[in-house]
Formats: sequence, structure tokens, C-alpha cells
Amino acid sequence: MLGSAHEAEDVVHDAFLKWNGAKRDAVASPPAWLTKVVTNLCLNRLTSARVQREQYVGPWLPEPILTTDGALGPLETAELRDSVSLALLFLLERLTPTERAVFVLREAFSYSHREIAEILDLSEANCRQLHRRAHQHVGTREPRFEPDPRRRFELVQRFLAAARDGDMPGLERLLAEDVTSWADGGGHMGMARRPILGRDRVARYLAGGFTKLPPGALTLELAEVNGAAAAVFRLDGVVAGVVVPEAVDDRVATLSIMANPAKLGFLAKQLSQN
Repeated sequence: MLGSAHEAEDVVHDAFLKWNGAKRDAVASPPAWLTKVVTNLCLNRLTSARVQREQYVGPWLPEPILTTDGALGPLETAELRDSVSLALLFLLERLTPTERAVFVLREAFSYSHREIAEILDLSEANCRQLHRRAHQHVGTREPRFEPDPRRRFELVQRFLAAARDGDMPGLERLLAEDVTSWADGGGHMGMARRPILGRDRVARYLAGGFTKLPPGALTLELAEVNGAAAAVFRLDGVVAGVVVPEAVDDRVATLSIMANPAKLGFLAKQLSQN
């Protein structure tokens, strides 16, 4: 719903406080009551977030999270893992808060339109209309083809090695001709504030970025982030960024770089617990 792990934690905390102060005897169904409370808390945050994102410096990308087995909790499913993919979370930004709530409740958690109407205090017909509208904005999403995990991580390794070594020919061979690089630095880290388009420009941008780093300060580790093979960057041992290359036919078509320090705390906590 939020595209932010630390905000999700805050919402769960606020929901717990409301549950702790509720008159339990008046709650006919605790799961339904909690779902309604959490959804409305998310709607409140999404409404204020839309204003904040209009003032955001550079591209906005969702907050990265580890999605290794069990990271999403005991109810984790393939559908839930896909629901936190960077591609989907980015597309959900096109929706109004209410459209987003309807879409997530229906697509990720399989609530019926009648149940969603009760959660959002809307008519069932209105919820169906919102769901159709959300689908129009997000588009038809086919199930993602997932190659063998080893192939995914091997591609990331080759890609990073070429960028780190300044191997321009090798890097260009791994990039799609129309590749796009998105960098979310939130105004920090000297990251590009506009998307970079095209194989040549992206290759130069990546190779140039590595040359600016102090020798020996950078370490890389592979991880599954938002359901995709990724690399976590550390500078002097501190998590400083995440790079998620998404490939089509063994060539990187989209590159997502998250380096806003405010968005890396949850991931750093997850890594420290592994």
C-alpha cells in the first residue's frame, strides 16, 4: 500500500494501539476490524505522501526490502512477493489512494468487491469501478517469467563487474539498447536527478560513478531485493545503496538505483539480522 517498509511498521504500530484501546466485545470479527483500521491508516498516509512526492528531489522509487524466503512473514505467497516488486510499486504511484487500496486488497489479498466495499465504506458498484480504473492505469500485468535464480544473479555479477572495472564494451553488451536508469538519491549522493536513457549514456554514467569512489571503500553483496536479484553497496561498511537491474532476454532493460539514506534503514536492519 505504501511502498515504504518503515511507514508500514508505523502503521502496524498505530493499528496495535487502536486495537489495544478498542472495546473487544463490540468487535464481531477482529481480522475484518484490523484490516479496515490498517487500510484507513494507509489511506491517510498516502494522501499526505502525494503532496510530499510532488516536492521530491529527483525520481522517487519505492523503499528496498529483502525478500528472501520468509521475509514477508508467515503468510508469504508468490502473489505477495510479486506485489512488492519495484515495477508494480512504481506503477501503483499512478493511482489515487482509494484506487490503490481497492487494487491491493483485490489483487494481492483476494478480497471480494463486497468485502472491499465494507472496508472502505463505499458501494460495491463503486469498488468495481475503482478496480477497473486502477487496472487501466496499471495495465494488464502478465505473470512474470522468472529465470533460474542462478542465471539472475550471474547476470547481476557480470553487470557489476563490467561497471566496476570500467569495461565499456562488456557493459554495453549487457545493456539493452533502450535501457533506462532511474536513481533515487532524494537530493543526496550526487545521483542523477533525471532518468538516463540509452545504452551509451547509461554505460558512461555507471562506469563514471565507480571511478569517483575512494579506492577500497566500496564492497558489494548480492541479495534478493523486492523479489529481484540485486546488489547492495556498502561504503566503509555502511549500507549506501541498492542496485536492481531488471533484464529482458539476458540484457538489462531497467536499472533502479536506491541511494536515499532515509530509505535504506529498514534494509540495513534486515541485513544485520541475517
